Order: sequence, then structure tokens, then C-alpha cells
Amino acid sequence: MPLPKPPAKRGTILDPSAFDAQAAPKPARRTLKAPAEESVALELQPPPPPAAAPPVVRPAPAGLPVKAAVSPAARPASVARPAPKATRTRSARTGPAKLFVLDTNVLMHDPMSLFRFEEHDVYLPMITLEELDGHKKGMSEVSRNVRQVSRELDALAASQGDSSKFDPAAGIPLARTGHKDAGGKLFFQTTFVDFKLPDGLPQGKADNQILGVVQALRGQQPEREIVLVSKDINMRIKARALGLPAEDYFNDKTLEDGDLLYTGVLALPADFWERHGKTMESWQQGGSTFYRISGPLVPSLMINQFVYLESPGNAPLYARVTEITGKSAVLKTLKDYTHAKNGVWGVAARNREQNFALNLLMDPDCDFITLTGTAGTGKTLMTLAAALSQVLDERRYTEIIVTRVTVPVGEDIGFLPGNEEEKMSPWMGALDDNLEVLARGETAAGEWGRAATNDLVRSKIKIKSLNFMRGRTFLNKIVIIDEAQNLTPKQMKTLITRAGPGTKIICLGNLAQIDTPYLTEGSSGLTFAVDRFKGWPHAGHITLARGERSRLADFASEVL
Repeated sequence: MPLPKPPAKRGTILDPSAFDAQAAPKPARRTLKAPAEESVALELQPPPPPAAAPPVVRPAPAGLPVKAAVSPAARPASVARPAPKATRTRSARTGPAKLFVLDTNVLMHDPMSLFRFEEHDVYLPMITLEELDGHKKGMSEVSRNVRQVSRELDALAASQGDSSKFDPAAGIPLARTGHKDAGGKLFFQTTFVDFKLPDGLPQGKADNQILGVVQALRGQQPEREIVLVSKDINMRIKARALGLPAEDYFNDKTLEDGDLLYTGVLALPADFWERHGKTMESWQQGGSTFYRISGPLVPSLMINQFVYLESPGNAPLYARVTEITGKSAVLKTLKDYTHAKNGVWGVAARNREQNFALNLLMDPDCDFITLTGTAGTGKTLMTLAAALSQVLDERRYTEIIVTRVTVPVGEDIGFLPGNEEEKMSPWMGALDDNLEVLARGETAAGEWGRAATNDLVRSKIKIKSLNFMRGRTFLNKIVIIDEAQNLTPKQMKTLITRAGPGTKIICLGNLAQIDTPYLTEGSSGLTFAVDRFKGWPHAGHITLARGERSRLADFASEVL
């Protein structure tokens, strides 16, 4: 049977104009012949009124960018006008930027606070500069911060070029010295500000003068929000009593809520085996059992995080996350330090968290360990026992260095005689108490043997002051930082960076016992270190929950 002849009106059927009028084209795939400016206007502006469009047999959908819909001559002005550029960029802020007036203690606490206010402006009263000048001498951390602030201010002033042409009212851009995140300007108080404070406030006090400057600025710039930033609680209370907005300096806070701090421990759900058992792989290696799991639990895990499952009727599971690859994780069972045969220098774990802590302390691959917990949870005792075991028995490290922040709880006792170690001895009472407990188990050797052991232990422990740590490097040593909650983040960084090859650093602290002024649980250096090191393969953290000191101490911590 012969094939039929091809259609005679092939070109009429495939005519482009007929195709455009009958089928709705896809805007994403069409290219318009109109100029680029007009096409953008057609896509971003609302469609013209129906009366302006010519009648067609089958009208295209509203807003369709058909080239014959509106002619350039008949296009209304609202359509022909190009789209504003603001529609393509991030929406700009409405209203003027805030003006933050900084108290002196903010600059003393964080010398880089000038550049932490994003797009907002910073104002420095003249009395703030005077107070900075009064604290620039000395070797304390505050004096070093003040000197750094002075260098930053000098660099900003020098970036203006010729000082004779500088307009103080225009301000100095804070990003001029390389701090790209600072989009605001720095303003200095260059003229006398007339203010009137309540008669009960002494006019000559520095805090009151700063409050007067804030009050005067609010009168001079009523359209702008003026905020006082201070680390002094009483200063903020007085400001609010006068109706002035005041805030704490929040940039140094790692966490807003202390309960959100990483604990290092995760309880597995009761249906863990049912949900992960089908795809689980297990094997034995080096006396430990490894489990490779994949499932919804993996995204919530971190390296060196401890997991446990205690279900009635089944053997408990205590493991540590050793590897996370994509959607799978590897769990490694732990060594049981609760058993007396696995005791470390005569110390056995009494609860689950202590067992986790000893597994971290005895791991040679963990270079940085943080232990937090209330009084009596065994932080110092376990750390000293693990350190002595690795120095004297395993000879993994050469000696133990112990240091702490010398912040008194009560009134300072004044000058202490002696060398560095003798001056630090009164601060190391906790160390002596725990050494007595560790040496008490050496009863088989008699009195002479116990005295020889004490001398050997003392020879391996060096007590150092934080004031002389800058510039040092520790090789193959265990560094124990006690009372680390009283360290600032900058001091913590200074200490951790002292570690050389083969050195382990252990930080101990109780975030509920912070004695340093201007430090809170959220801004402590210990919180800073825990948050920054979580998930690193060579670091671990455990929050000890149960006190094991005595029944008296446990009851006192609950009711007092």
C-alpha cells in the first residue's frame, strides 16, 4: 500500500505567529527581542490594565512577556520605567544606625569590641579615654587590653591622613583598618557636653559623666537610638533608672543559656537496636567491639561523644563515637574503669560519667580534655590519678604541670614570700588533698616506702603561675588547668597554645563558681573552649553530674 502524500499546508500549520497565539509559551525558555531594560521592567512590574492590551483570539495569561502584547510607544510610563535596583539587592535597613556609647570596662574586657557592632556606630566619651590612660601601665591582662585598644584607636586616627582636614562630626569608618565586618563609624567627644543629672548623683564621678553624655546625645539626636553598653551591672541599673537605654556587652558570650552547653554524653533511645540493628555492622578489634550504624541518629552525633543505653533486662551499652563518615558512624565500646582491676593509680570510677572521663583521660590520642561539674564530682582526683599513671607507670609524659587562676574567694591575704612554687602553694590546697588520697593506698611498703613515693610524686609535679606562661612551650607534658572557669577566652587561648608535641592539656572547672568580675557562665573561657573544641577528633568533654565526695557534701549541695 503506497504511503499518503505529505500535507500541502505544512508551512501554514507551523507558522510561528499562529503557534504563539494558540499555545502559551514558557517564559523561562523564551528570549525576547526587546531591549534588556524593557524586558526586566516587564518581568518585575505588574501587567498593564486589560484595556491597554490589543484584543486577541486567545489571550495569554496575565503577566506573560509576549513581545506583541504592548508596543513600546503605547506602554504606560509605570511599565516603561526600569525596575529599581533595590529589588535585586538585600533590603536596606530603615532609619539611622544605632549609636552605642561604650563604657571603659567594655574596652578593658574586649579590646576588639570597637569592631563588634556590625553596621552601627560607636561613640567614645572623653572620660572613657581618660580612664583608659590611667590603666595603661602594668603587666596585668587589663593593662595589656588597654594598650591594645590604644593601638587600635591610633591606627584608626592615622588612617584619616592629614589631621588638619579631619571633620570630627563625620566620624572615622571602622572598616578602614581592615575589619570588614564593622560597617559603622567611630565618633569621639570633642566638645563640652552640657547635661543635667539628678542632684543625688556626684557630678565628678566617671560613671555619672558617661550617663550625662548619653543623656545629652539623646537630646541632640532625637531621631537616633542611643544605647549605653557597659559590663557594670550598677551602671546599667542607674542608666535605666534615669530612663536611658543600657545593655550588657553580649559579643563575648559563647552561649546565651548555660543549659545549652555541650555535655559530651548522649542517651540512646530505647528502640535503638530495633531502628539501627538491620543495617548495623560489628567487629572485634583490640579488645573492643565496634559498631557501624546508619540512620536518623547519626546527624546528632559528634566525634568523641559518649553514648549509652541502659535498658532493663539487657546488658548496658557504653560506647564512644570514633568516626563519622557521611550518613554512618562508628561506635567503640569502652574500657570498664568501674571495676577494681582496671583502677587508675588505685582510683576506680563510681558512676557512669566518671567512667567516661577516665576513658578520655587515659586515651593517648586525646590532646585536649575539659571536665566540668559541681564540687565533689571527682574532677581533680581522677585527673591526678590518670596523670600520675601515665607519667610514672607508662612513662608516656615526662612531668605534670599544674596551674590555676589566683582569684581569692574572700579578702586577699596580701604578699606571699618565697619563689614561684612557694607562692602558688597556698592556692594548691586541692592538689595536696588529692595527693594524700592517692598516696594513702601505698600501705604495703610501710611508712618509709610511702614517704619515698610521696617524694617521687612531688618531683614529677611542677606548680606554675599563669603570669609567666606567655612565650613558653611544653613538650611531652601533662598540663592541668584547675579552676578554669575563671579564665577569659583570651587567657584560655594563651594557655592552650603553649602545648608542644606530645602534650596533653586538661581543663577542670565548675561554671557555677565563677569569681572573676565581668565573667558569666556564657562568657567564661571554659565555656568558650568546650564549645569550640566539640567534635574535634583529638578533644573530648564530659560534664560530671553526681557528687562522690561524701553524703554530707552531696546533701549540702542540694539544700544550701
